[in-house]
Amino acid sequence: MSLRKADLDGPCAGFTLLEVLVALAVMATMLGSIGALAGSNARASRSLDGRAALVATARAVEAGIPPRAGLELGSLDGEVDGHQWQAQVRPMPDVKLAPDAPWVPRRVSLRVRSPSGAVMTLETLRLVRNAAR
Repeated sequence: MSLRKADLDGPCAGFTLLEVLVALAVMATMLGSIGALAGSNARASRSLDGRAALVATARAVEAGIPPRAGLELGSLDGEVDGHQWQAQVRPMPDVKLAPDAPWVPRRVSLRVRSPSGAVMTLETLRLVRNAAR
């Protein structure tokens, strides 16, 4: 079957207005979905960047906790790169030690708050010399 020029110029040539509107609606839906996905990816990327900065700051603060000889019971606080932090040093309540034990465990709770409001809490244990010895 061959097409002639007269077949292409007849009343069936081209698109109807309804077909064009349907095609535009499909394209608009696809572009809207792509835009929503791109926005979601951008928000996730910003969230990951903020979380990475929070973790890096928490690790830096943890590394700066005073050494064993200077670690006393109580709390410390400060700010690093806009991140507020607070560390509390407490005795371990459930640990029963012999009176002549050379080391005493201390619980160190570190809480870091980023400028965006996200919070990270780290718990660690430090051994200090027993002052009763």
